[in-house]
Amino acid sequence: MRRQLVLIAAMSTALMMVGVGCEKKPKLDTDVQKASYAIGQQIGNNLKTQSIEFDADVLATSIKEASQGKESRLKPEEMQQALTKMQETLMKKQSEKADKNKSEGTTFLEKNKAAAGVKTSASGLQYTIEKEGAGKTPALTDNVKAHYKGTLINGEKFDSSYDRGQPAEFPVSGVIKGWTEALQMMKVGGKMKLFVPPDLGYGASERPGIPANSVLVFEVELMDVVAGNSPPKAAPSKKR
Repeated sequence: MRRQLVLIAAMSTALMMVGVGCEKKPKLDTDVQKASYAIGQQIGNNLKTQSIEFDADVLATSIKEASQGKESRLKPEEMQQALTKMQETLMKKQSEKADKNKSEGTTFLEKNKAAAGVKTSASGLQYTIEKEGAGKTPALTDNVKAHYKGTLINGEKFDSSYDRGQPAEFPVSGVIKGWTEALQMMKVGGKMKLFVPPDLGYGASERPGIPANSVLVFEVELMDVVAGNSPPKAAPSKKR
């Protein structure tokens, strides 16, 4: 969270340097105006992504006053207290959300394991075989090419190689545990649907588009096996 606040501060500083206006509909004619708007978009999107509650009007006014050299209306200790309280509130919300996701995920998996065609491995990975392949089965040391789509249990999509128009290539050992296990059960030409528990996915770590403790649902189509490991180009990697 501290790194996030530093990032916000750095972006705000950049915005001060190019200038800020308080117009509701500022002109975007000059390079400075366009750059100012672009940085404002970055700040807004960053705050939204982090689920930080803020007052846009107060934020804009504060940036403008600081860029004009006006004295802060809050003392340094008051600002620190406000940021600390915001951090504590955000962490509490994230923890509550993670607990809720874990509970909902457990309920989903418990119900899903009884669905027609669903198999459960010893690790807890649930899967269905949509299409049997006839080609090679990848080993842990291989690279693979695969098409995939990833969604949350509510159907919300967070990633798709189909949308990018080309399969992803990555090491079997370089992806989340659920994928590594599933790929070694597949043959080229095969297709599986995976229901990945949090401990085989990203666990309590929050990722872009993926809340903490999320059960991940993937449709995976194995296109090819390529010998030898190389850095993943696009896939649900361990360091996503």
